[in-house]
Amino acid sequence: MINLYSDTQTRPSDAMRVAMAAAEVGDEQRREDPTVVALEERVAELLGQEAAVFLPSGTMCNAIAVRLYIRPGGDQMFLGENAHPLRFEAGGPAAISGAVLTVVPGAAGIFTADALRGALGAVSPGDRYAPRPRLVSVEQPTNVGGGRVWPVQQIVDVLDVAAEHGMHSHLDGARLMNAVVASGLSASAYAEPFDTAWIDFTKGLGAPVGACLAGSGDLIAEAWRYKQMWGGAMRQAGVIAAAGLYALDHHVDRLADDHANARRLADGLAAIDGIAIDPDSVETNIVVFDVADAPAFCAALEAEGVLMGPLGADRVRAVTHLDVDADGIERALAAAACAV
Repeated sequence: MINLYSDTQTRPSDAMRVAMAAAEVGDEQRREDPTVVALEERVAELLGQEAAVFLPSGTMCNAIAVRLYIRPGGDQMFLGENAHPLRFEAGGPAAISGAVLTVVPGAAGIFTADALRGALGAVSPGDRYAPRPRLVSVEQPTNVGGGRVWPVQQIVDVLDVAAEHGMHSHLDGARLMNAVVASGLSASAYAEPFDTAWIDFTKGLGAPVGACLAGSGDLIAEAWRYKQMWGGAMRQAGVIAAAGLYALDHHVDRLADDHANARRLADGLAAIDGIAIDPDSVETNIVVFDVADAPAFCAALEAEGVLMGPLGADRVRAVTHLDVDADGIERALAAAACAV
């Protein structure tokens, strides 16, 4: 099976499993697991933040970050179209934190400072009729938007508007290292300006579980409280933290291979009648394209041993990763030509 459904489908390599088995461990709740502590310190430095906390999932990173800034009672969060908290977190920001979610329009999930101003409207401080603007979230790179990379200056401009309105800022960096490899910029260049930021180890980095949320020492201390409250605290978690450390050491530079495979996939799809895609829009490892009937197309692909995911009636997402090589891309293209 050529599994392009998501880069979450990666399996730990043999070498990663060896690193996991050899990990030194302890009680992470008591700060006695040296492998977890090493990963948290590594991520904090990587993202240009003071501290970090190891969590079971990226969704928990987002959930805790929202809760740090949002309280029930009309607090408002601004985010791009089809961002992960909107599409894939079961309404968590609203259910857990009472957040009013406001979508800021923008191409491929990337919005401008002016678009954020427009979404904020004419709300004035102390306006009892409107939700209180508290948080802006940026997804870097975008997911459903097709793995597009936010330009640094555009992020800075958006955060300037957020600061003008007294809002906090959060970076959803699930695939941040893909943006780093695609742009040649450091992770801290993207993450340091935000109040909180996180990276996931279970996507292109190939670990089986885990993510790290980073921010100031005070924010991460508060994040630990929610980690405990929501059942995210663990014990001898070094066996999974070791996978994150291994991924950072060995699986970052190779993301360029995934990007090359994604571009090859996009170029091949563009040559197939009945498929609409601009290959130049593919910047990282996510390929989004249009077909007449996405569910039927994906079902036909699966019958040929290829998995992709429908995003709706006529859109499909394919995501490259370390478990799919160049030969797998060629097989996927052959199947796509038959499935249209």
